[in-house]
Amino acid sequence: MMNSAWLSVLRRYVLFLAPAHLAWEAVQLPLYTLWREGAPRELVIAVVHCTGGDLLIAVAALVLALLPAGRGWPEERRAYIRVAALTVVFGVLYTIFSEWLNVVIRQTWAYAEIMPVVPVIGTGLSPLLQWIAIPLAAFRFARPR
Repeated sequence: MMNSAWLSVLRRYVLFLAPAHLAWEAVQLPLYTLWREGAPRELVIAVVHCTGGDLLIAVAALVLALLPAGRGWPEERRAYIRVAALTVVFGVLYTIFSEWLNVVIRQTWAYAEIMPVVPVIGTGLSPLLQWIAIPLAAFRFARPR
């Protein structure tokens, strides 16, 4: 019989991520110019759209982390920590790239003046913290019982 611990952990991980990313996206919306410029319908669409993207990124980051570091995951504590750390690193790296691409190059969205921006990399602090705090909390919530 196949060990189903990984499936149980994955389910809890995603079940935590979905509402957490949804809440974060809604709360950080005033840090973007869309908050001032968008109609209520556009704001709702943006939050739902971004939350869906967050879930795809989170699962992709987990899969990428499992490839090099997943041996023993999720049962072995060291493997669990390795995978969690790599998942956060991949999520943060993607966030830095995506924010740069969409804010600077494509100009798909823009930061409001109140968005704190991390010097040197130019990424908004809120999306950066999102990709540290939420995955770490999700891994803590999802860990094997």
